[in-house]
This record gives sequence, structure tokens and C-alpha cells, in this order.
Amino acid sequence: MDATADTLIIFGATGDLARRMLLPSLYFLERDGLLDKRLRIVGAARSALDANGFRALVRDAFLERGEKLDDAWRSFEDRLGYCKLDAEARSDFEHLARMTGERNVYYLSLSPQHYRSACGNLHDAGLATPQSRIVVEKPIGHDLASCRAINACLANAFDESRIFRVDHYLGKETVQNLLALRFANVLFEPLWNRASIDHVQITVAESIGIEGRWGYYDSYGALRDMVQNHVLQLLCLVAMEPPARLDPDAVRDEKAKVLRSLRPIVAADVTEKTVRGQYIAGSMDGHDVPGYTREAGGAASGTETFVAVEAEVQNWRWENVPFYLRTGKRLGDRHTRIVIQFKCVPHSAFGQGDLIPNRLTITLQPEERISLQLMNKTPGLTTEGMRLSPLSLDLSLTEAFGAQRRRIAYERLLLDALAGNPTLFVRADEVEAAWSWIDGIAAAWQETGHAPEPYAAGSPGPAAADALAARKGYRRA
Repeated sequence: MDATADTLIIFGATGDLARRMLLPSLYFLERDGLLDKRLRIVGAARSALDANGFRALVRDAFLERGEKLDDAWRSFEDRLGYCKLDAEARSDFEHLARMTGERNVYYLSLSPQHYRSACGNLHDAGLATPQSRIVVEKPIGHDLASCRAINACLANAFDESRIFRVDHYLGKETVQNLLALRFANVLFEPLWNRASIDHVQITVAESIGIEGRWGYYDSYGALRDMVQNHVLQLLCLVAMEPPARLDPDAVRDEKAKVLRSLRPIVAADVTEKTVRGQYIAGSMDGHDVPGYTREAGGAASGTETFVAVEAEVQNWRWENVPFYLRTGKRLGDRHTRIVIQFKCVPHSAFGQGDLIPNRLTITLQPEERISLQLMNKTPGLTTEGMRLSPLSLDLSLTEAFGAQRRRIAYERLLLDALAGNPTLFVRADEVEAAWSWIDGIAAAWQETGHAPEPYAAGSPGPAAADALAARKGYRRA
């Protein structure tokens, strides 16, 4: 049976995510000839627009991005339709049903508070057909209990195989390249374990603040907003066992095993295993910026904008290998980086002091690069024996594939959702296992009164985050 969708309905089509990411991604797919010729794209939102008004809104959004509309715009524009719809109004869904067919993909670019109503109305209006699929954005809940409630609502209308939970990090080329790096190269996989790897550091550093999202962010914080999804997904791809096949269930089975293997962090060790921080006023790029609470008009808050965790994956491959997870806002620079620190050689024949252990660095942003640090003979002559120095072997995806446009992560995800391939989407048991571990940390913070440590905007974050790794002799990478 052909799994390709006939119609993509974007709920919240006039919102920020749709205008900045979803609709531009679809246009680029159109330009590259990757959209099925039959596909219709219907925007659904509360705005009082018709099809022409929606097309004008989409066109203006592209122009605001600095895009030039080429010949592909005409064919893309012809795909666009519009339906005025309130996710809470049953009658609006009955109107939508008259505009669509059986093989629909519903993309909920909505606040999660509307997920239950949208799912219920899709079901009641007969739109949740066996051939249709639903795509939902994070956050899937605020904790395990609310996550299960949302998952139950989704499951009431759609089979799990037809539920696509988005983590846009999984659409990034370098994230997907982790699978290729590990499982398509015999060089790494035999060493990818506790016998050769000393520790792992995963950092998602943001230079921006909360960008007008204070109301949402203050109820979540860095732990729930970033660690629960993006950071843990990166951890899963680093730590997972080789899947038997590169199919959706095989890959997601292995990721779920990693999440279930995470050692719970409880009140007795939360101070030693975690750091919370909240940015105060500082300087970014030579400009003064306000602190977190000032961005909300001075409201007091105990919400963390930075979190660091020493995590442990309790299985044979990773026993006693610490994973240092960090994320924060208003940090000195923006980068997403995975550092695999290998162990020292057991014996040095060179007799000139300590050798620097090998290190594999996978950079996801701002550029996509993989770098392997090796020891190399320093060129030149000496009477003091062979001198060594570290040298990096670099693979820059930007340079290697410079002729190719750097894609928006949503392009890959939208293409897979339209084709019915859930490999890069998160399954129900994955997201629930992640929430279970996160809830344990949040409960331990509350039990111990573990308050955020202030750090200046533009700094690397709280000093305690360096101390977290330094206890075992490691430096932040």
C-alpha cells in the first residue's frame, strides 16, 4: 500500500514555528523535487484568512527570511490551501473533513495544552483514519504523569505506528551522522565502550535568552525544556547498542534501553551529580543584557536556565563511564558538541611526560564538523628523543559538501513524516522513560531545596559546573 500522504494539514499555520521552519522547509523540498506531485498543504489556524490570504502570508514570511522566490514558488503556491480552525471547536473539524481525504498528515504546531482537544476532535470528526498520521512537537507533557495523559489521548485516536513525536535535533545531518560514524566504520565500534572510553561530554550551549518565552520557559526550565529531549536523544545515539537493522523499531528499541539504563539521581546524591544555574545581568557581544528575572519585569523565580548532570548508563558497555550533560542560556558562545574522551595509552615508550589521550569531537553547531585528536611526531630534529604533539584529523561537512545547501532539520523530518518513516521520531516508551529519569532529578532538587546558582550572562555558566567534572580530574570540553 502507498504510504505517501495526500494532504498535510498544519495546525497553527500562522504561528512562529510554521512560518520560520515548517513552510520554508516544505518550499525547499518543493524546489528540490522531493514532494509528491499529489500532495496538498492546508494551513489551519484561527486567523480569518482564505487561501489567497494564506499564500500571501507564506510569501511574505519567505521574503522576510531573505529568500528569493524562484520558479518553484508557483507550483508550491498551487499546493497551498487554508481552513479557519480553532483546535477547541468541534464544528471546525467537520469543515476540515470536507476539505481532505483519507491519507492525511496532521502536524500539531500548537501549544501542548491543545493536543488533547485536537486529537479528540480529529477522532470525533472521522479524520483519524487508519491511513492518517499525526505529528506532535515537544514538549510531550511537563512530567511523566502529563506525558502519559497526552500519549493516552494520542493512542485513543491513532495507532502508535502513526504517531510521530518530533525532536528536531534528530533531523540534523550531524546527529544522523552519528549512526554512520559508529556503525559504518570498523575503526570506532570496537573501541566504543568502557575499556577504551574514559568519559563523554555533551553540551548544548545557547547564547540567546528566553526571547519573549518567559511564561512558557519559567514553568519548564532547562532540565525539562532541553535535557529531557534534545540532550537525552544525543546521549542515546552515543550510548546505544548497534541495531540489528536500520529500521524504526530496531533503532528506537536500542535508544529506549539506554534511557531505562540511566542510574536514578536521588536526594542523597543530587548535589554531587547536578548543578543548577540562573543567568543574571552581564555582557554579550559588547552589549549589556538583563538577567533572567529582569526579562519578566523583575519577577522572582527559582527556575534554572542552566543545568549540568553527571549521568551514568548502567550496562556492560558503559559501566563506570561518566556522561557529563550540560545546557544553558545566555552562555558566552553558541555551540552543540559531543566529546568522546578516550583513555590514555597503558604505557608510553617515549619517556617525555604524559601523552595527551585521543579525543573525538563531534560539533553539530554552529558548524558541522568531526575532529579526531591524535598524537603525532613533531617535525624537526632533536637530540632529546622523539617529540610528540597533538594533531587533529578534521572532517568538515561544510567543506566536504560545500556545494550542497545546509538544510533545515525539519526538511528531513517532514519528508519522513509524509512518507510514513518514523525512524527519526520518538516513540512513547522513549519519551516516558526520559520523563521518569528527569522527574527523579526534579524531585530531588525540591526535596533538598537545591536552588540555582547565579552566573553572569556571557559567561561559561556556573563555576560549580566545572567542579562537577573536576572532582574526577576532568576539564570541561
